[in-house]
Amino acid sequence: MEPAPPILVCFAVKEESRDFEKRCASKTDIRVIQTGIGPRNAERSIRKALQASKPGLVISSGFAGALNPEIAVGTVVFDCDPDSALFDRLLSVGACSATFESVARVLTTALEKRTRWIGSHKDVVDMESATIRAICAAASIPSATIRVISDAADEDLPLDFNSLMDPNSRIRYSKLAWQIVQSPALVIRLIRFARRTRGAARILSFTLDQVIAQTFKDGRESGS
Repeated sequence: MEPAPPILVCFAVKEESRDFEKRCASKTDIRVIQTGIGPRNAERSIRKALQASKPGLVISSGFAGALNPEIAVGTVVFDCDPDSALFDRLLSVGACSATFESVARVLTTALEKRTRWIGSHKDVVDMESATIRAICAAASIPSATIRVISDAADEDLPLDFNSLMDPNSRIRYSKLAWQIVQSPALVIRLIRFARRTRGAARILSFTLDQVIAQTFKDGRESGS
């Protein structure tokens, strides 16, 4: 029997993927990549990954911001291809079906999120999934978005992360250091936010592990 093609799981940055990479370190049927932040980096990275080898499924994962005020931090949200078996698997482990709004910059304030929610009527926001999934669709590769809420609709982020990025959407930590020098109280807010996002990443990692394990099990039982 031919082995099933690997599942490719895409995260923007290491902070999102670290816990999941530890879980799947010994698994040869799962590939993990960091695409970089934003649509342009996501496009470049996913095209390169698909040229290297064709996966059986691509998952766009990582953090997402809530636009819908009813969605709490730590909630795993998803969107998948029509009639995908992933839908029921994700619901069975407590994930919530959601609509995703794609943006080219981080929404950093509650006002920005509320404005976007009113304008789009979408539940959550992220920067990479739409690009990744459009490229997969064009290549006839099944895909899904599975993300965890890192910040609620009614809260501001601890700082404007857009101000830390260079033209290639890479975070410049020298800029962060300068902001901390100017506002030492920022350290406390960042520590709290980092603690929360680490917890969210663990929730996401556990969910991905469960769903992917069931996906491979179902594939073996069906003889694919």
